[in-house]
Amino acid sequence: MKIIVSAGGTGGHLYPALALVDYIKEQRKDAEFLFVGTTDRLESQIVPELGYPYKGLYVKGMVGNPLQKMKNGLIFVNSLRHSKKILKEFQPDLVIGFGGYPSASIVLQAAKMNIKTMIHEQNSIIGLTNKILINKVDKIICCYRQAYDQLPKEKTMLLGNPRASVVSHKRLDNIKPMYNIPQSKQIVLIVMGSLGSSSVNAMMVEALKQMQHDHFDVIYVTGKNHYDDMKKELGKLSQSIHLVPYIDDMPSHLANVDLVVTRAGATTLSEITALGTASLIIPSPYVVANHQEYNAKELVDAKAATWILEKDLSTDVFVKTVKTLMNDQQVLKMYRNNALNLGKPNASEDIYKEVVRLVGGK
Repeated sequence: MKIIVSAGGTGGHLYPALALVDYIKEQRKDAEFLFVGTTDRLESQIVPELGYPYKGLYVKGMVGNPLQKMKNGLIFVNSLRHSKKILKEFQPDLVIGFGGYPSASIVLQAAKMNIKTMIHEQNSIIGLTNKILINKVDKIICCYRQAYDQLPKEKTMLLGNPRASVVSHKRLDNIKPMYNIPQSKQIVLIVMGSLGSSSVNAMMVEALKQMQHDHFDVIYVTGKNHYDDMKKELGKLSQSIHLVPYIDDMPSHLANVDLVVTRAGATTLSEITALGTASLIIPSPYVVANHQEYNAKELVDAKAATWILEKDLSTDVFVKTVKTLMNDQQVLKMYRNNALNLGKPNASEDIYKEVVRLVGGK
């Protein structure tokens, strides 16, 4: 079994791809993989470091003024020629696209060459790359009902995000000793992504001061770029406030906290639902097609979470919402149970079955 996997631009595309590849490797020791991504983004560094063969495509998004779009269109045509060369050399049984510009090139060219193709859509709003590919591919996998309802039913399956399988089967450590938090105490985890959020950080300075004497501890992930400034802004707080720049083992934290306050990235929400973590979601409005709000809405509508839209965010609203939730164990339990009902802990296994069906006995 030989598979090309393409995931470009962001961790939201890349990490589900890596999770699926790792699972397939466990099932098929003889499976061969080639990653295709950009020449200069996240995947071009991470994938080779993990030991996977990698090919970079020079591609640009269709953005900018008309002249720039025309230039980028010519770059795309050239990437199709490069993709054809890659496909002829590797001779894959299947090409799987997880989104990002290079996925359009390699998957589209594979379809033209009658190679089996699959795409994975992580968000509730279908990305531009996958919109281009919908009518060309053999199989579509999605994570949200809203996306599923927009896709051709005869070849679409609602199977979830492979990252859910990783966290649901991972050994999860008890994080309380790491922060010297008593076992009996509740925890609120606040994380706005690996880089943090300057707009949320500004509000959090006063919010953390107001929450430092409550019955719960707060772990606040500032983002690496904001950590030093936040420490200076906050000064000395009580021992119940734990400021960290970044968390490596997020699944263990999600499994050990009573409430997580987070953005609505596809990978994050797949982990929350796989583990059954109660959440307060603040969707980022600074994303394509406002897709985080739509991602979050699926959890909110299922009573698996609550949210505050950033336009409505203030210190008073935030603190009141967190304190109300932390004083209502019945609501937190409802969110946990309903999140688990939405989770897809066997996503990798289910997607692998579709891979096997597509490639037959290869």
